[in-house]
Formats: sequence, C-alpha cells, structure tokens
Amino acid sequence: MEEIVFRAVVEVLGKPEHHVVTALKGYITKLKEDKNYTLLREEFAPVQQQEGQELWAVFADVEVKTSSMERVISFCFEYMPSSVEVVSPQSLHLDDQRLSVFLNDLQAKLHQVDMVAKQLKVENDHLTRNMGFLLKNYIVVMLSKSNLDSEQLSKLTGVEKDALEDFLDQLIDEGRVDMKEDIYFIPEKTVDQQS
Repeated sequence: MEEIVFRAVVEVLGKPEHHVVTALKGYITKLKEDKNYTLLREEFAPVQQQEGQELWAVFADVEVKTSSMERVISFCFEYMPSSVEVVSPQSLHLDDQRLSVFLNDLQAKLHQVDMVAKQLKVENDHLTRNMGFLLKNYIVVMLSKSNLDSEQLSKLTGVEKDALEDFLDQLIDEGRVDMKEDIYFIPEKTVDQQS
C-alpha cells in the first residue's frame, strides 16, 4: 500500500505559559523521533492566553507521512490532535481482511482508553470518599474545641463556604453536628458518647 500523508493540528492547553510551550515542543520532538512517522512540515502558532482565564493555548500544524491507515489512527490516539486531514492518496482501498484488522486495532485502543478512564474514576471515587471522611473528622475535631460559623470553618478548612455548608448539613442530618443562630457546634449527646 502506498504511503499516507496527512495534516494535523496538535494543541496544548494549560498553565503556566512556559509549560504549554515546552509540552508542545516535547510532542513534536517525540514525533520526530518516532520511526513510524516522517515529519514533513511543522509550523508553530504563537502561544495565547485564553480570554478571561489563567490558561494558555498553543498549537502546531504538522504534515506527516506514514505507512498505513493504522498508523494514522495510532497517531490520533498518541498525539490527540484536534483535527486530521488526509492529503494523499485521494482514495484508500481496504479489503475485508485489512478492514477487520484495522477495526480490531481501533477497538483494542478504545478498550485501553476505556480501562484507563474506569481506573481513574475508581481512584477518584476512592479519594473523594476518603477526603469526605477526613473533612468530617477535621470539622468534628475543630467544633469539639470551639463553636464556629461557616465562614470561620471555610477559612480553616480551605473549602468554599457554600460547598462546606452543604457538607455541614449532612453532618447535621447524621447527628454529629448541630447549628443554632448560624453557629455550628457538637451536640451534647455526641460529646457524652465520645467521653
């Protein structure tokens, strides 16, 4: 099969400004070193700050040559370009066997991405649950020393006041915390149980 030439736009978004530029140059260096691809052209755009945000964006327009459609798909998963355009050949012929191999490779990559996403979700859920336990314990310890309002608790915990008040409502429902005139405290029965 003849070689495939394609154009792609590879973008990096993040902060600080220096990091996004360095990350993009790292992607292009990696692409140059990858023996599956020949970099024909690279053109870097200037880094720009996103309007109203502390995020920076930079992209490179590249033209790449490779040996197969499978390599183009691998490029898409490896470099996550925002767009890809096949320049040549104008038409591709895939027989049933090559199409099956191509689709199975695509499915394998999708399953890998799905597995990583599920693993990250499990880890995130675990961390979120543990952070919730930690925050509950921290609030109970603070309130056992002194009665505080949500503003004071917010400053001490570093949790936004509105989110913390929702969390404190859960503690009230559990009977671990009570509130009177916007002041949170440990109910006497809870103090007696801890003694």
